[in-house]
Amino acid sequence: MKDNTQMHYDVIVIGGGASGMMAAGTAAARGKKVLILEKNKLLGEKLKITGGGRCNVTNAEEDTRIFLKNYGKAEQFLYSPFSQFSNKDTFNFFEKLGLPLVVQARKRAFPNTEKALDVFNTLDKYIKSGGVTIKTEAHVKRILSNGGLITGVNASGTTYKANSYIIATGGMSHPETGSTGDGFTWLSDLGHKVMSPTPTIVPLAVKEKWVHSLAGVSLSFMKITFYVNGVKKFNKTGKLLFTHFGISGPLILNLAGKVSDLIHEGIVTANIDAYPDTDIVALEDKIIKIFDLNKNKMLKNIFDEIAPHGTKEAILSILNNINPDTKVHSITKDERKQIVNLLKAIPMTIIGLMGFDRAVVADGGVNLKEIDMRTMRSNIYKNLYITGDLLHINRPSGGFSLQICWTTGYIAGMNS
Repeated sequence: MKDNTQMHYDVIVIGGGASGMMAAGTAAARGKKVLILEKNKLLGEKLKITGGGRCNVTNAEEDTRIFLKNYGKAEQFLYSPFSQFSNKDTFNFFEKLGLPLVVQARKRAFPNTEKALDVFNTLDKYIKSGGVTIKTEAHVKRILSNGGLITGVNASGTTYKANSYIIATGGMSHPETGSTGDGFTWLSDLGHKVMSPTPTIVPLAVKEKWVHSLAGVSLSFMKITFYVNGVKKFNKTGKLLFTHFGISGPLILNLAGKVSDLIHEGIVTANIDAYPDTDIVALEDKIIKIFDLNKNKMLKNIFDEIAPHGTKEAILSILNNINPDTKVHSITKDERKQIVNLLKAIPMTIIGLMGFDRAVVADGGVNLKEIDMRTMRSNIYKNLYITGDLLHINRPSGGFSLQICWTTGYIAGMNS
């Protein structure tokens, strides 16, 4: 195909996701002539499905120091960016555009409509009001450079030129939305040190079939303890979701990075405590009372009163040598203790982390030492800016990932 050079822009943004749209809209609001190059047919494909379609826009933690501690080793690099555009600014930004945010459990902030599509539509109107030019199905093949400057972008046979370039292609989570790591490849080719990505906020794969049988069951308040080769490592309490391949939910997603490290050490097992606020003695007393009230019933018919909601059949299946048809009055003391111990430590074997296709967030990206974090400008190329998931920042779920997109996108848009 013949190479055609198109009109010159002030700013070219590669990637039309959350940080790309924020960057483009911010630059356009400054009067810049802006072009977005997006390889998908539509902008914001990942944004439209984030948070299960509800879109956890940010987190409402008011203390900046506490907020930034969620980013691990990146914390020290983020004080300057957040002094320019913080989570409070995110609230104000969407409010001014007609989409108020509401705060729910764990300080997670959602659009008041609880629809991710409304977040996308708000950003879409924002960039269009600034006159941003959008080219979709524009497959970037190469980023041209010369003498410490980016000189052009070749996409689908056409070379686009600008004064400044912002790469905002996202990482590798949800590849079905177009996040396939293209930006990592380009930045590496340009000489940046790119940390290899791993899926960091992902469900865990579990060996036992009884776990798979509980697919769709959600348990609100469980403690899970992880072991390596039988040695206790750590425990956390929170919400669990069983899936057809293992376990998920906010608790598990945010622990996946730590579990990944354990898998390299040996065989990883986990125990679920279904009664984290009740010790063994108190739990046994509770079960004795239930048994006393139901002496002539079969165990399986009263087990709903003992097991967490929705788990009766699965837990009965792993009770060793206890027939579910046994009358309660025939349950021995040792068998009763076995039930108690099982409910305090339901065992499973972790066989791995699910891949990028199920990742909420994947880490990896450009080493932050190679970025001027006050402007998001590359330290190698004077007119190149890098945003969002292309930066090597570990972050938990709960609004922290999108906040990085808003903050870095805004700053890149203000400085490009």
